[in-house]
Amino acid sequence: MSGGSRIVYCHCAFAKVVPVEVKTAVLSGLADAGVEFDAVPDLCEMAARADARLKELSECGSLQIAACYPRAVKWLFAAGGAALPDQAARVWNMRVESADAIVNGIVRGEGGAA
Repeated sequence: MSGGSRIVYCHCAFAKVVPVEVKTAVLSGLADAGVEFDAVPDLCEMAARADARLKELSECGSLQIAACYPRAVKWLFAAGGAALPDQAARVWNMRVESADAIVNGIVRGEGGAA
């Protein structure tokens, strides 16, 4: 499951750029799959506060993130003082990818870095 990656789910609570039905389906799918994951209210807000958890996450090795645009997520980590390693982080875009594709990809550890 999840190919040994740490999994982060962003609920996008403040910007609200991810469709509610997709967020809900991804969150439910990860919970139903029985995988361990970190659910954060909003990566944008964490970056704005330079939350220390961003650095912890960026240093954990392999990381899969269900959020929004990969470029934006990588920028948020960098802005929060916690640059993501290019080859160790895979960002799943809940704005454009289906919930099923995201959950299945995360659970199976598919997709490599993006």
